[in-house]
Amino acid sequence: MEAALAHHDAQHAATLRDELIDVHLDARADLLDNPFYSGQRFGERLDNYLLSPGFHLVTVRIGAELIGYAFGGTLPATTLWWRGAEVADPDVTRETGNRTFAFREILVRRAHQRRGYAHRLHDELLGARSEERATLLVRDDNPARELYLRWGWHLVGHLQPFPDSPRFEAMVIPLPLVPPLA
Repeated sequence: MEAALAHHDAQHAATLRDELIDVHLDARADLLDNPFYSGQRFGERLDNYLLSPGFHLVTVRIGAELIGYAFGGTLPATTLWWRGAEVADPDVTRETGNRTFAFREILVRRAHQRRGYAHRLHDELLGARSEERATLLVRDDNPARELYLRWGWHLVGHLQPFPDSPRFEAMVIPLPLVPPLA
């Protein structure tokens, strides 16, 4: 069966909540001993993300099975996203309400990883955004970090968004996406 991508707004994404949490638990199985990555904590964050302006979810399914997704939303001018950020250029943290798309999650079930699904989700989610840039947070020990760098993201600083979260690297990429030269 071929993989099928689909786009969802926040209202429809809310109906997929249990499936989204299930994929999270599968994809992050090696991190579940950390309470920050528990299904409950992820569900709390997801509920909050669904309220963000410009929320958009892209899913990938093989048949009826949800095998992965990516989502995010536009950072408002009064966002707390950059609170406590350690950045060299303070302009990085300036938000206008339409400057930055927060790329909050990209997850693929373990059985389907390393097959290009994450890259397809990434490009599909960011491909139609109208913001001038996107930002994401990644652990420095996450193997996806190297992929992000290859895909055009660059490191702008570090931050810890929640008291119980790891310290993340903050990255940005200009939009619209420009395909890398071969």
